[in-house]
Amino acid sequence: MTTRRDFFRDAGVLALGAGLISRAGAAALPEAAVMKDAKTTPPPLPKDGRPFYPVVTLNGWSLPWRMNQGVKEFHLVAEPVVREFAPGMKANLWGYNGQSPGPTIEVVEGDRVRIFVTNRLPEATSVHWHGQRLPNGMDGVVGLTQPRIPVGKTFVYEFEARRAGTFMYHPHSDEMVQMAMGMMGFWVTHPKDPDVMRVDRDYVFLLNSFDITPGSATPKVNTMLDFNLWGFNSRVFPGIDAMRVRLNDRVRIRVGNLTMTNHPVHLHGHEFTVTGTDGGWTPPASRWPEVTVDIGVGQMRAIEFDATEPGDWAFHCHKSHHTMNAMGHQVPTMIGVDHRGIAEKINKLVPDYMVMGERGMGDMADMEMPLPENTLPMMTGDGPFGSVEMGGMFTVLQVRADQKPGDYSDPGWYKHPSGTIAYEWNGELPEPSSQNEAGGQSMPGKVKPANAEPVETKPRSRKPSGHEGH
Repeated sequence: MTTRRDFFRDAGVLALGAGLISRAGAAALPEAAVMKDAKTTPPPLPKDGRPFYPVVTLNGWSLPWRMNQGVKEFHLVAEPVVREFAPGMKANLWGYNGQSPGPTIEVVEGDRVRIFVTNRLPEATSVHWHGQRLPNGMDGVVGLTQPRIPVGKTFVYEFEARRAGTFMYHPHSDEMVQMAMGMMGFWVTHPKDPDVMRVDRDYVFLLNSFDITPGSATPKVNTMLDFNLWGFNSRVFPGIDAMRVRLNDRVRIRVGNLTMTNHPVHLHGHEFTVTGTDGGWTPPASRWPEVTVDIGVGQMRAIEFDATEPGDWAFHCHKSHHTMNAMGHQVPTMIGVDHRGIAEKINKLVPDYMVMGERGMGDMADMEMPLPENTLPMMTGDGPFGSVEMGGMFTVLQVRADQKPGDYSDPGWYKHPSGTIAYEWNGELPEPSSQNEAGGQSMPGKVKPANAEPVETKPRSRKPSGHEGH
């Protein structure tokens, strides 16, 4: 006969926190939904529970739930996953429910939430609900507020979503390794009134970074700063989906930073205001227009703007190395160095050798050179006018007048009205300025008169006696 104790031992369910979780609520696990596709998957309107307008996770999805006696129940499964960063490269990561980052969790302010977390990793783990107000025993810090979740076991977290805002979740167990392997996810708590702070399009994604040696597929977990792949939701350009909006839509973009450095995220063609931070919505009187917002480590920012300018507008981190794919940081600068003769000799020994960097690095985006297996070019992605010469943290905001409400499909490249594209000048060019001019330096040197006497430059010597001689 199976006793009550045997049932919970075999199911691997453990109650956490100051008070015990309802045994009736924990008696049966909700289904653990899995997603392997890396495409952006807009969720439907909620079928039960309080109403809200869902967010759209860039290259991701929102986790389904079930209602159990008024409690919104989710099931997260921590497990090894394979994530395609972009066509031509896949990485061996750790994540949740088939993906890294894990699925976005969406709830409403005041919801009672119960999250079952099953550990299928090769080591113990936990989940910290970054930015939430909750009972101390639900905060997810192993050793401090809870025991570790052993391999093969399921823990239960239960708390009330007390305030609306933008949050994240990630482990607080062997954090250096598990976050470097991609364990993280987004959490959005919507306001009780769905029309408060309502927008037409609401995008979310996490900033993340990895150090994966070209030709390999598993991140180096001990890297502190020298990462070589920078992503939006574990995707790098050109593998990142565009953000599609309708002309004059009110647009919100929520970004969380779980990398090891800050990221100045820049939007072309529009100004925005920061309407949300880790702590909640910013007071309207405190907002001012920006085109770049710096997002620090562990921070979240929500920006909003009216999409009034049609076109294909770049959206990217403004640290230039973060808009490139795997690159060698120890490569010397070869600009201006003519090494064609050396290249000819090297080609006799290494037939595939190519001259790199003597005229800058832009030409590399057009080169087709042999690469190790499972390795992306540093700069790639083609637009309507050729190579975009980008990688990493770069995507496009596509603003279209004919994009229907709720339509996130690809509208194709923007068709520029006549006379609105930069063009080549075919007229005469002015004479170049003399290279011998002093230029605009603030402290120009003295100019010697043409008839000045020559200055004796014979070196002087100092004798041991201390007297100078010539």
